[in-house]
Amino acid sequence: MSEDPETMGLGIAGRLTRAFIASSLTPLFILAALAIGLVALNSLPREEEPQISVPLVDIHVQAPGLRAEDAVKLVTEPLEGIVKGIPSVEHVYSSTNDDYAMVTVRFKVGTSADAAVLRVHDKIRANMDRIPVGIPEPLIVGRGIDDVAIVSLTLTPKPGVEGISANDLTRIARELRTDVAKTEDVGLTYLVGEVPEMIRVAPDPERLALYGVTLQQLAAKVGNANRSQNIGKLRDDGEQIDLVVGETLVAPSQIANLLLTTRDGRPVYVADVAQVSFVSDSSDVIVSNVSRAENGAVTRTPAVTLAVAKRAGANAVIVAEAILHRVEALEGSLIPETVAVIVTRDYGETANEKANELLFHLGLATLSIVALVWLSIGWREAIVVAVVIPVTILLTLFAAWIMGYTLNRVSLFALIFSIGILVDDAIVVIENIARHWGMNDGRCRLTGAVEAVSEVGNPTIVATLTVVAALLPMLFVSGLMGPYMSPIPANASAAMIFSFFVAVIITPWLMVKVAGRAPMAAHGHDDIHGSHPGGILGRTYGMVARPLLASKTRSLLFLLVTAALSFGSLGLLYTQDVTVKLLPFDNKSELSVVIDLAEGASLEATDRVAQDVARTVLQLPEVVSVQTHAGTSAPFNFNGLVRHSYLRTAPHLGEVQITLSPKADRDRSSHDIALDIRTLLAALQLPAGSNVKTVEPPPGPPVIATLLAEISGPDAETRRAAATKVRAAFESVPFIVDVDDSFGIQPRRLRATISTDDLEFFSVEESDVFDTLAILNGGRTVGYSHRAEGRQPIPIRIARDKGDKVLDERFLSTPIPANVLPGARGVVELGDVIRVTEERASFPVFRHNGRDAEMVTAEMAGAFESPLYGMIAVGQALDAMDWAPGTKPVISLYGQPDDESVTTLLWDGEWEVTYVTFRDMGAAFAVALLGIYILVVAQFGSFRLPLVILTPIPLTFLGIVAGHWLFGAPFSATSMIGFIALAGIIVRNSILLVDFIRHADPIGKTPVEILIEAGAIRFKPILLTAIAAMIGAVVILSDPIFQGLAISLLFGLLSSTLLTVLVIPAIYRVLKT
Repeated sequence: MSEDPETMGLGIAGRLTRAFIASSLTPLFILAALAIGLVALNSLPREEEPQISVPLVDIHVQAPGLRAEDAVKLVTEPLEGIVKGIPSVEHVYSSTNDDYAMVTVRFKVGTSADAAVLRVHDKIRANMDRIPVGIPEPLIVGRGIDDVAIVSLTLTPKPGVEGISANDLTRIARELRTDVAKTEDVGLTYLVGEVPEMIRVAPDPERLALYGVTLQQLAAKVGNANRSQNIGKLRDDGEQIDLVVGETLVAPSQIANLLLTTRDGRPVYVADVAQVSFVSDSSDVIVSNVSRAENGAVTRTPAVTLAVAKRAGANAVIVAEAILHRVEALEGSLIPETVAVIVTRDYGETANEKANELLFHLGLATLSIVALVWLSIGWREAIVVAVVIPVTILLTLFAAWIMGYTLNRVSLFALIFSIGILVDDAIVVIENIARHWGMNDGRCRLTGAVEAVSEVGNPTIVATLTVVAALLPMLFVSGLMGPYMSPIPANASAAMIFSFFVAVIITPWLMVKVAGRAPMAAHGHDDIHGSHPGGILGRTYGMVARPLLASKTRSLLFLLVTAALSFGSLGLLYTQDVTVKLLPFDNKSELSVVIDLAEGASLEATDRVAQDVARTVLQLPEVVSVQTHAGTSAPFNFNGLVRHSYLRTAPHLGEVQITLSPKADRDRSSHDIALDIRTLLAALQLPAGSNVKTVEPPPGPPVIATLLAEISGPDAETRRAAATKVRAAFESVPFIVDVDDSFGIQPRRLRATISTDDLEFFSVEESDVFDTLAILNGGRTVGYSHRAEGRQPIPIRIARDKGDKVLDERFLSTPIPANVLPGARGVVELGDVIRVTEERASFPVFRHNGRDAEMVTAEMAGAFESPLYGMIAVGQALDAMDWAPGTKPVISLYGQPDDESVTTLLWDGEWEVTYVTFRDMGAAFAVALLGIYILVVAQFGSFRLPLVILTPIPLTFLGIVAGHWLFGAPFSATSMIGFIALAGIIVRNSILLVDFIRHADPIGKTPVEILIEAGAIRFKPILLTAIAAMIGAVVILSDPIFQGLAISLLFGLLSSTLLTVLVIPAIYRVLKT
């Protein structure tokens, strides 16, 4: 059975319209689309940024007694070899110090964090036989994006309240942590700055020597006296009941009164040889809240921070709100009236703010486009568009939900930027239906609508697919930026596909219902029978196009000038008037200052620098609260996850966390404030060897440092020498700041050498010397004092007071066990068997994928903020230096060197992400062009014509580059997305124009008239769709990260739309007439 010839001539679009234009199913489709879209809108998890899964697995290995160089050979290299063969491992980093090694395994983006940890665990367990003798079992710790806290609550005394210690805050914070963990979908919780209490038994070496009591005896006595255990059941009074032996000690006085028995039978109590006390501050960290009163006075109070993460896939907004509601309910009960709870991080609120702001922009763009259609076509058509856009958007949200995306700034920007494109199909269809109805040629409205859709159907399908073909290859961008950007091609492509079906199914039905009986004579002027095709816009177009198309020479000259301007505009990139950067800095509400003192600096010195930094930044009006951390780090964010800030627990390391006022309450962006903080901190007097870095949350994927030079070479001395000169080159460039290196200065350390001759002479065992030194200097927890009533048990610890931890005569007088004969000397002192010498610790050994390397790191601030220009400046500085033959590093832009005998500088950090992103996007653009070419060949059946249609793509250069120069904005990854998307939009316009030129009625017209007439008729819908897309771009122009995308669309469309309608006819004029 053959099909109706009329139906066959309608094409896919015409058939769909014919099937649904009078169907009662169509309104049900609209209602269903609205319903599932609203469900998706409410169900989609909200986040500020896309969750990038970068599983990092740390393998911590204690290597007691090994120097760094030896630990590399014995521990690090075998471990690297074991984990390198695990599937999906992208990088293996290692850091080896004296007595300790850490291997970090970074998996490919998108790998499951749980799978990553399990793979490493399995591989290590299967190769335990390769772990050397004397090396403890490695500790394997997996960290991922879900471990980043979404809420941070800092507990601190309220202003004017005295007598609340850090230990009091710790007790409250522990109870609060237990309560908060009951909230649904709460993940990892941890405390920063907790100060646990303990019962300390502080031995006095001199009194131990006086009474002949060893530390081992003291520790054993206290440990055994605090011992309690169930040793089974016995029968009593006809029952079988448990027999419990011993008791736990609950008060310092009980411990002090324990009796120690010495060898000569003299009774000695614990109180005779040690000071037993309850200590409320046993930690080696200092965390404070520093605030500025209204009168300008700066006050410092103790602080403890509770950090709370969410489970994977949970809605950050809902979880954060639930946590804060629970905490608010506990104020006045668990949280005393005297304690303030400062919310120092709330990613739920920022995510909700950003989502609501972007949804508002989405609504604004929709209303603007509806107003555009109202003014340009008519109010009835505007009503149709007002229904079509929400239906398409909600269907796209449903698709995003199904694909597993979240509602974040990137996915919402994808919708906003695509709103201007997705309305194109509807505008083309509406405009053509209105034009057909305005002909008044006797056809009924239904037939006119079907034929109108059929007329633009095939080019609309191809035009829609060209935009999809332009966007979709971006899904395959690799590296850290891949998942960050993936919502844009996925959501925008879904929006385009939905927009086509909505345009050919719902739009004609709505047109019939809304404007089915309305007079359309006003739209008849768009028809070829009118005296001025295209109305006012058509007449204007004719006035401009006619002189240009008057002769082939003029057309050719116009094409050459246009090409020269378009390609010439790229010169602004070369002259650095327009810079290239991965992503500009975002406007966030948190900053931090990372403090690195010279290794060996005391905790108190670190805290003093942190306080100076805090007082300095509090001068800025935008700073709301400041928390200082000495000996520990602030709750880590995504940046800290990659940079391993949670491992910064040494006394010489610190951090100052800065909370800014909300974006709406300040005029300056966080980036401008960070630049100001850098300037202020430069004036601080810091101890020698100190480094203070201002750290901003990075836009997009975090890296170890913005500018990172990885120096490899034949040996450690050569690498360090080269790295020292590279660091000098970094410091010579004014816009390179916060310069640091990976090796630093070798710190001092003391070595206690045990004399074997003396051991033999005094009949002392080496193990006893090691034990004595370990307890004396490191301390030993011998048990816990149980307090019942729901209170935390207190550790009982043999440890000297922090102030007593010095190596002096008292230290050396500590007695050690000796197997002495009766009547011989009863006490052997530590100083009798050890010799103390000073030495330098080893340089740390860093390795990347099995290659030894030194790193020089820095940030960019000032004239240029992209690593590319830092690399150029450093390269010039290195060229200007004097180098001994063979020592100047060879610069490598990507990929580690194969020849390690040559000193090589490999650029890493943000550059590596930039290189991979632009490389992959360039490849995506090439694939997009190929896909578009194939589509157009399929549509027109010609190999040459698609080349004409693709010609206007370079015309976007002029607008894009000029727009970035005008705004002073860098050409970023989002700018590139805009450029690629523009290729699809511009080709779409070209297709519609070429299709009209090819199908024009040539009877009684010259070729030039045909070209002008086709341009005049299509100029209005082309201009309308361009303005619609530009409206979508305008509303995102204010966002720092996506400003590049907005500029590309706005100015690229402006230049290319105006030029396309002239360039295509000019090419026809030169080649075809």
